Amino acid sequence: MKTTDPKETTSALRILLGWDEEKETTDAPLVRDHVNLSRIIGSVLLALLPCFMTALWNLGRQMHLAMAGEGLEALFDWREAIFQGLGLSHDPSSLTANLLLGALYLLPTLLLCALTALFWEALFSRARRQALNAAWLVSVTLLALILPPALPWWQIILGVSFGTVLGKEVFGGTGRNFINPALTAYAFLFFAYPAGFAADSAYIPIDGVTSATPLALAASGGLTELGAALSWSQAFWGAIPGAPGETSTAACLLGAVILLAAGVASWRIMLAGLLGAFALASLLHALGGNGNPMLTLPCHWHLVLGSLAFGLIFMATDPVSAALTRVGQWWYGLLIGAMIILVRVFNPLFPEGTMLAILFGNVFAPVIDRFVLLFHIRQRKSRHGQ
Repeated sequence: MKTTDPKETTSALRILLGWDEEKETTDAPLVRDHVNLSRIIGSVLLALLPCFMTALWNLGRQMHLAMAGEGLEALFDWREAIFQGLGLSHDPSSLTANLLLGALYLLPTLLLCALTALFWEALFSRARRQALNAAWLVSVTLLALILPPALPWWQIILGVSFGTVLGKEVFGGTGRNFINPALTAYAFLFFAYPAGFAADSAYIPIDGVTSATPLALAASGGLTELGAALSWSQAFWGAIPGAPGETSTAACLLGAVILLAAGVASWRIMLAGLLGAFALASLLHALGGNGNPMLTLPCHWHLVLGSLAFGLIFMATDPVSAALTRVGQWWYGLLIGAMIILVRVFNPLFPEGTMLAILFGNVFAPVIDRFVLLFHIRQRKSRHGQ
């Protein structure tokens, strides 16, 4: 009986995702590196796991707390049938109940994002006669973690299609896009259908229940109103309303450690973004001002609110759309960090500026790299007397 060597067997899933590392390299440049595409994708997905698990728990917990506050004992949709079938009650202190309710909202969004992105990726890969890779998995996971959990299904399909086709495929596919596809999809949905993001029930999707995000509280009442609603430690650990994957700064920092250990993200961009946000937030808080509640917010609060940590760690460090030169990465990160604070403080109708800041940084990344390279060229010419 003929046996098959396990090392020679590639699963159907690895073939589908383009993870077959034994393929012969036929196109230039003929360079092999241990940090290849599949390892980058796997590392990013592993780094997102703490944010994903925290998102499941916190989304379910916030909804259960809202239900308890309104005296609701049951959901009024198909999810309630699953709870009844498993014999679970809507208890905010139950880890199982919180994880399940969070999964019943987050997983359908993730699945719909994945199926839509896979359709377009397969279509363009076939048209170009190229192998299908798994880079789309990172984009759809990032997008699912930052979208409101109850966004209509047709808006999700439309947004993912826009981000995949016009944010990536029209430029040539993986490795050729100059802006982040997940943020492109998010920006399209945010500006095309703002009601799904601006409503007080956007991140706790229960009929009749409203709950403002911490940034919305800060924008309306400053540090006084924010401090009365929650503590800094709650914001750091992620026990607050907000986009599912962005609430926990602690989970984002754990993801950063994984990315840096794997060598797939730039610590310069993370640190520069943090310094840019910290410096400008400190300066504006020190200067103060009348009539702007956001100026009362100290810098340490800015760092744990909204999507600042998630954006700097997972979005700004995208190796395709970020600056490539070492000096350029410092300027790129500083630009993004400072812009996040500028939008938060001086745009009362849009208290979260991370998405706009990173897209702005993506657009200017090639310009930053070009100026850095020209500066080095002039330095070399001057040293050699040319």
